[in-house]
Amino acid sequence: MNLLWPILGFLVAVSLLVTVHEFGHYWVARRLGFKVLKFSVGFGPALWRRVSGEDQTEYVLAALPLGGYVKLLDEREGPVELDQLHRSFTRKPPWQRILVLLAGPCFNFGFAILLLFGSLIMFGSPELRPVVGKLAPQSIAARSGLQEGDEILQLQGHNVAGHGDVLMGLIDAMSNDGVAQIQIKRAGSGERTFELRVADTELRHSLTEPAALLPGLGLRFWTPPMPATIGSLENNGPAQRAGLRVGDQITAVDGIAVDDFPALVDLISARPSRVVRLDYQRAGVSASVQLRTTEDVFKGQALGRIRIQMPLLPPWPAQMLTQRHYGVIEAFVVSNQRAWQMTLLQARMFARMIVGQVSLKNLSGPLSIAQYAGDSARSGINDFISFLVVISLSLGFLNLLPIPMLDGGQIVYQLAEWIKGSPLPERLQALGQQIGIALLLLLMSVAIFNDVARQLG
Repeated sequence: MNLLWPILGFLVAVSLLVTVHEFGHYWVARRLGFKVLKFSVGFGPALWRRVSGEDQTEYVLAALPLGGYVKLLDEREGPVELDQLHRSFTRKPPWQRILVLLAGPCFNFGFAILLLFGSLIMFGSPELRPVVGKLAPQSIAARSGLQEGDEILQLQGHNVAGHGDVLMGLIDAMSNDGVAQIQIKRAGSGERTFELRVADTELRHSLTEPAALLPGLGLRFWTPPMPATIGSLENNGPAQRAGLRVGDQITAVDGIAVDDFPALVDLISARPSRVVRLDYQRAGVSASVQLRTTEDVFKGQALGRIRIQMPLLPPWPAQMLTQRHYGVIEAFVVSNQRAWQMTLLQARMFARMIVGQVSLKNLSGPLSIAQYAGDSARSGINDFISFLVVISLSLGFLNLLPIPMLDGGQIVYQLAEWIKGSPLPERLQALGQQIGIALLLLLMSVAIFNDVARQLG
């Protein structure tokens, strides 16, 4: 059952977004008079097939829903009847070929905007107020002047509505020059501006790794109080072997008081492979126990573990939640703005990844995407829509990269032919295809390696 949601979420997302992409190529090709021979959703054996229309186009639903394609009449792939030559891909003007190639990514962008628009109309824009939680002592965030309870209003001069805006703004700043201007509202003293600065290049690079940004800065968002209560125990783990039970509340570690679950994690993490004393309460009765922690290694650092999980998060208080509703026109404007901002951020992050400012560990392969799909599907329709928006924008952006195997690379070929007045030499095109395949294999290898590394912890 744990695998069901990731598999279903991944298949739904890939099938839907690839179909949208290929339908873009198909729809524009038909409107411009290209002859479409086949429109296939998926690869492999056909589960359903139909031939229809004046052109006798073949429509296929295939067994492997991990892609799809549109096949156009093309004399490079076989003989074409003379009366159909004018409808061949190579005989159409370069500007029309470019429009057909652009259509796939553009339909992905348009689909993302449509999803955002629908989400804003149906659900509005629920946000968690970006209030600073407990800061790690002597951390970058603490040294900047931020304090627990500060509410972040602006980042780099842009208004922020919730946690997501803060995260995107900080990752953008850390992957650039490492300077973030933060405007906050502090109880009793009004609005103030602080500068969060990370001068060390290697440290900035490490902050761009997945899930490393906030811990590396020592910054936490405020969350409802989470007592250090045991929600579940790993079978035969240190805590279970020591006799601890679900519902026990840890009150101290080696005599150091524990305020909440994150504090417990910090204290145990700092004690790998060591005997520790835990004070706890069970049904109002205080007791203590000794146990030996296990050791996990994360980013070269040994971390202590006692193999417990916290219970479900408590509900957020109403004053920490904001909910904005939109009319049709405003929702349309906002959905376009958000799609544009997210695409620009993707482009900046990818460019900085190429020059080494952003960690390559951010590349995700099918395993991670499937996990994200499953998690968002379990969380509800709005979260799954948000996941589809991100993936659709990513698919559109990546397909516009000037790599010969992608739409962007083919557009470069058509532009070169348009300027030159004749097709590029076949040897040059073949070389470009080989380079494109090599680049894609390299990107896929890095992404799959990251997937495996994440699964192995």
